[in-house]
Amino acid sequence: MTRPRIVVHPPAPGGGRRVRAGDEILGLARGPGELLEFLRRAGLDPDAVRLDDPGLIEWRGGGPDHW
Repeated sequence: MTRPRIVVHPPAPGGGRRVRAGDEILGLARGPGELLEFLRRAGLDPDAVRLDDPGLIEWRGGGPDHW
């Protein structure tokens, strides 16, 4: 089974970043903890996820330290 590409969009003016897995919007994450929770709900093991893994997550508008 192929896992969908995760896209973390640029920070919104009101805070948070929209998170998408393939065509599905997972939600608006306000930090790494919420992002990992969205990934868990999408079927990924948060303990095995590296937020700086470019093969899994495409960061737009700043990387994992930019919220």
